[in-house]
Amino acid sequence: MTALAWLPATERPDLLAPSARDALAASPGLASHVEVAEIDPAVADTQALVDSSDVTLEECANCIVVLGRRGEAERIAACLVLATTRADVNRTVRKALDVRKASFMPMERAVAETGMEYGGITVLGLPDHWPVLVDERVVEQPQVVVGSGLRISKLRLPGSLVSQLPAVQVVPGLAS
Repeated sequence: MTALAWLPATERPDLLAPSARDALAASPGLASHVEVAEIDPAVADTQALVDSSDVTLEECANCIVVLGRRGEAERIAACLVLATTRADVNRTVRKALDVRKASFMPMERAVAETGMEYGGITVLGLPDHWPVLVDERVVEQPQVVVGSGLRISKLRLPGSLVSQLPAVQVVPGLAS
């Protein structure tokens, strides 16, 4: 089991996707609370990270991109839920987006629209017009480990700070 070496994210901007790096640069107050750790890209997926490091499943949060339609209008949102839960896409996310049907955005499109790597998509630096739906349990955590936009690292920040990120809406019951 490897202990991750956490550093202030501002000390290792090379470990962040460009949009995540830009988001932190635009918010020095937030940046001072975000840490980054370099990881083997082979353990970027949550369970692999937990199995190989000192990170627990309870502190991990996963960011998913959801796509829905209402008539001809397409609606996209990012959702952040604890790794111990699953986003309620068919009911809560669909209702929050006000769409008839919602589903995960295809991987290739999510990567293209976020500018981030699959398996590393994070809530920092998403497109400005996307709402970010966050399960209330995420913000209750002392700290959460999330993607960095790249598969070579993870970010760690206080759960309470997640609610202060741009476009975040804390949604009770987002996950079950």
